[in-house]
Amino acid sequence: MSTESNTKHVGKAPSRVEGPLKVTGQARYSAEFAVPDLAYGYVVSSPIAKGRIKKIHADKVLALPGVIQVFSHENVPSLAWFDRSYKDDVAPGGSPFRPLHDDEVKFSMQPVALVVADTFELARYAASILEVEYAEARHETDIEQQRDAGHEPGRGKTGYQPPVRRGNADDGLGKAEHRIRQEYIHGAQHHNPMELFGATVHYHPDGKLTIYDKTQGVYNCQQYVMKVFGLSKDQARVVNLFMGGGFGSGLRPQYELFLSVLAALELKRSVRLSLTRQQMFSFGHRPHTLQTLELGTGPDGALLGLKHYALHETSRFEEYTENVVNWSGMLYQCPDVHLSYQVAPLDVYTPLDMRAPGAATGSFALEVAMDEMAYAAGLDPLEFRRRNYADHDQNKKAPFSSKKLREAYDEGARRFGWDQRPMAPRSMREGGKLVGWGVAGGVWDASMQKAAAKASITADGRLTVASAAGENGTGTYTIMTQIAAETLGLPLEAVTFRLGDTNQPEAPLQGGSWTAASVGTAVKNACEALGEKLLKLAQQMTDSPLKGAKLEDVEFTNGQIRRRLAPEQAVVLRDVLQTSGEREIEAESSAMPNPLNMQQFSMHSHNVVFVEVKVDEELGTVQVSRVLNVVAAGRILNQKTARSQVLGSIVWGISMALMEETVMDHRFGRYMNHNYAEYHVPTNADIRDIEVHFVEEEDPHVNPLGVKGIGEVGMLGVAAAVTNAVYHATGKRIRQLPIYLDKLL
Repeated sequence: MSTESNTKHVGKAPSRVEGPLKVTGQARYSAEFAVPDLAYGYVVSSPIAKGRIKKIHADKVLALPGVIQVFSHENVPSLAWFDRSYKDDVAPGGSPFRPLHDDEVKFSMQPVALVVADTFELARYAASILEVEYAEARHETDIEQQRDAGHEPGRGKTGYQPPVRRGNADDGLGKAEHRIRQEYIHGAQHHNPMELFGATVHYHPDGKLTIYDKTQGVYNCQQYVMKVFGLSKDQARVVNLFMGGGFGSGLRPQYELFLSVLAALELKRSVRLSLTRQQMFSFGHRPHTLQTLELGTGPDGALLGLKHYALHETSRFEEYTENVVNWSGMLYQCPDVHLSYQVAPLDVYTPLDMRAPGAATGSFALEVAMDEMAYAAGLDPLEFRRRNYADHDQNKKAPFSSKKLREAYDEGARRFGWDQRPMAPRSMREGGKLVGWGVAGGVWDASMQKAAAKASITADGRLTVASAAGENGTGTYTIMTQIAAETLGLPLEAVTFRLGDTNQPEAPLQGGSWTAASVGTAVKNACEALGEKLLKLAQQMTDSPLKGAKLEDVEFTNGQIRRRLAPEQAVVLRDVLQTSGEREIEAESSAMPNPLNMQQFSMHSHNVVFVEVKVDEELGTVQVSRVLNVVAAGRILNQKTARSQVLGSIVWGISMALMEETVMDHRFGRYMNHNYAEYHVPTNADIRDIEVHFVEEEDPHVNPLGVKGIGEVGMLGVAAAVTNAVYHATGKRIRQLPIYLDKLL
């Protein structure tokens, strides 16, 4: 009997357990479920940005054989009346958008009708010939025209923290020997996940619904449907087993959910609705943001004063907020800080959380400004960051639960060869290209939410664990399998993890980089509760070597329960189950953050990014030839899936720096490049050498697993590091993203 464990799975790098389903096409996405008597919907979108619908001429469309109905504000039944019924878990303040509610058009491509037919092709054709008369009104979609129309937002959005002030920033800046003041801008950006938003609503003979929806939170969608349509939990089951990318776009229920449920209930028939790629640009985006940063240092390079102001768009019906400027008061040591933040209403759909919301925007401006300040003070940009290292959270006035950013600086500089970097711009060349090196960093919340999980084991030793978590490609299936298998000492192949179903224990939205901490802890707790039941059964066995042992005295490993201090005293788990006569044993448990630790500590992940670019001096083209991202994010559950998340984040950061922008034609109030051909993102040819490294970081305070989120922090610093590298290569400071070649010529 081996005393060594071969069921220690956490921290290793197993491949995705759901991988075979995905690569063989067996994974079912929301618009792929086969249900009987299926009708198809197609959305008709408004061509105007603001105004009213005068008349919908549906007769011609309804006369087509196979067209079942045209839903619009003219015939939608009476639904929930109050705003609160339409508010989801992460809705900002204001009045949520209600599809087909009335004749008012609030934004371009607003859904104004839903055509339902026997086939998808017929629904699409019928939608294309539906005549809608509009009375157009004057719209405003340009935040540049609203610079003086901003206002301080309310606190209606979950997670929003009002900016802080400490000391007197003007006094600090007045004492500074070196000062900079610059504006930094990026336009609107859209999530653009590969999978289109879609829903398949299975209408059962008893009137109950099984709703397969693209979402990052099945419980959020279920509550929304229940409130809007007056359904019970038993009448509205929501399922999402796989998601082809979300990045925040699926945090809120989108209008395909409302429209498909509406049609299914009215027609008493199953309905499928998929949005087009163009319609994916009709909701949610990273908001167009204008930022001003002012920094000042003493002769030794220590920051004396910092001011950071941000203005971004919101819709006229909701007040969307982000924590844009807060990071500037936390990441670097500075006694005098003034952070301020405003929003300006426009005739657009409400912006939506998009990977590292607020931080991706704010850290870009801060980290480019820090590079500019370093040059103004005559300091190496990495050395400048070291001199202003923050040992505690100055915003919260609390110590960090853990922070290994200084170690990340050291490791990153060593691996990248930063000591070989000359300070002067335009001092490195490779053939006909200018070479530049840049650095930047980031910080992201290490959050935990309340979650629950259920574990059951059968007589053959197979463990099944379930929680209604989401899986948008980050590896949730795999890391939860690892946690469960290790907790009960089983091989990975003996464990099945199920997720994404409101028939399972409740889990939070998959966002904020909190899933691993929240659901992972619940899974561990459920398996430990099951383990306690198994130990009691083991102690009832004849001549059990575990009699009198407490749970803390034993360990589950290699398919056995054994005493920690005497591993030879063990019983085989399968024997316990078969001897007990029980066909299945189950346990359920939950997890929630420790409020005392939350008060005492500031909990965050950190990273630093080093970038090399090569710029063609004649053409202005930029190639990101090398990226190193060093992340301090607590305990890493799976080296492979964690690295994959950071790789994706890096690619997105490169995209943000060089390509990504949704272009608005303000004459029409419409995004014009609403497709994959003209909304540019990197392809394989754009991505070169990428290295990801995790520094070891133990954190006993953040959560029982000691894990922190990495999906969002991995993106931070990338766009700024690219921008700073471009300056080092060319001597041209770019402060508006993306960096198109014309800005360098």
